[in-house]
Amino acid sequence: MTTISNTTSSTSSGVSTDVYNRVAQTMAPASAAANKVNASITKDQTKLSALGQLQSALSNFQQLVAGLTGDGLSTSAASSAKSVLTATSTGSAKAGTYAVDVKQLAQGQFLTSDDFATDANGKIGTGATTTVKIDFGTAGGDKGFVANAALTSKSVTIDASNNTPDGIAAAFKAAGVDVSVVKGKNGEYSLSIAGDSGAANSMRISVSGDATLKNLLAYDPTGTQKLTQTSAAQDAILTVDGGKEIKSATNTIKDTAIAGATLNLVTAGKSDVTVAAGASQISDNLKSFVTAYNDLNAKMQKLQKGDLKSDTALNQAANQLSQILKTGGGSVSVTKLAAAGLSQDKDGNLVLDDKKLQAALTTDSSAVAKLFTTSDGRGIADLLSAKAGSLSSTSSVLNKETSLVTNEIKSLTAKKASMTKALTAQANALAALYTAQAQTGSGSALNGTSTGTGTLFDMLG
Repeated sequence: MTTISNTTSSTSSGVSTDVYNRVAQTMAPASAAANKVNASITKDQTKLSALGQLQSALSNFQQLVAGLTGDGLSTSAASSAKSVLTATSTGSAKAGTYAVDVKQLAQGQFLTSDDFATDANGKIGTGATTTVKIDFGTAGGDKGFVANAALTSKSVTIDASNNTPDGIAAAFKAAGVDVSVVKGKNGEYSLSIAGDSGAANSMRISVSGDATLKNLLAYDPTGTQKLTQTSAAQDAILTVDGGKEIKSATNTIKDTAIAGATLNLVTAGKSDVTVAAGASQISDNLKSFVTAYNDLNAKMQKLQKGDLKSDTALNQAANQLSQILKTGGGSVSVTKLAAAGLSQDKDGNLVLDDKKLQAALTTDSSAVAKLFTTSDGRGIADLLSAKAGSLSSTSSVLNKETSLVTNEIKSLTAKKASMTKALTAQANALAALYTAQAQTGSGSALNGTSTGTGTLFDMLG
């Protein structure tokens, strides 16, 4: 963590091997403490990544199973061109084939600055307090820029404490605006600002304060433009069966294009979306349900054996989901589930006996459906979907644990930076002291004896 260099003889840029070794020996306890901080950061980062994997697995499972609740268990939606769009049914879509024509995708505005250089200290401008205001709205119409009443303007303050490329980017991100820094081969920098998708999310950026920053960041769609727009904010546009154009700020369109179905747009083009309904769909959807749960179970077991061993949030998720399947949540007969072909193996995976399922569907498909989903949300799929949702919610143990680990990483990172600065200063001071002792003969660079009073750490203050 120090910047002392090791050379074979004293030079203007380094220290002797003897002095270097003596500094390393003296600072070994402090270096060990620093290494512990590094190890703690690495451990926490690994845990945070694993918690994110658990969060993602629970969310993916919840979303899929939610689509199979209600009437969704007996319906499905499929796209003829998955390179154009994918489709899922949420239950109330009418059976049939729908011709979808995607005219354009939704995208966010993208602005880039001119290349700029920093001063010797990596700073931009004078450091004078500068206010950057970002308004959101629609640009390009007859009325010029029209502010979006549903969105509040963002304000960013830049001063001597953060007028570096990374500091400016961090200030924008703290305000909720995505900014990245690009360093060119010539050593100069540029800033890229990305807005949210949708035509009503165009940006107007006004700057008051430092002239350098004003000349770098100002952007008015109808006036001065110091930033360059490389892509404009726009809505997704599509038609269904040649009807009226449908617009969406995002590329995920639920219910508004096809009632009861969700379309995820991938690129412009045409695709037929086929919605199927009936008892045969129950079988297909239950197989998807089993696969989704087993994928989640496999992920949880892998995390339990690895990065989240003995973790509270993971154990809670695994135990509570398993308990619902073992007991039916108190509202579903596990005996009837078994008769319909659904059971668990020794590893907790779901097993679907297709012969039993088909026999049960032939006898009474509606009765099978009610084991999994009911109008009051008491089927096994309803219960598992709700539980997965609560386990990954903002008030969940998982979310709280994630916040704690995140805060601990921030605290340890700050501690690491402080220790690095202090240890580097201490190492440099020790090197200077030992070098002086060796040159004057007042102490030995090899055994550390000194004619002065007190310890070396006392002498350093």
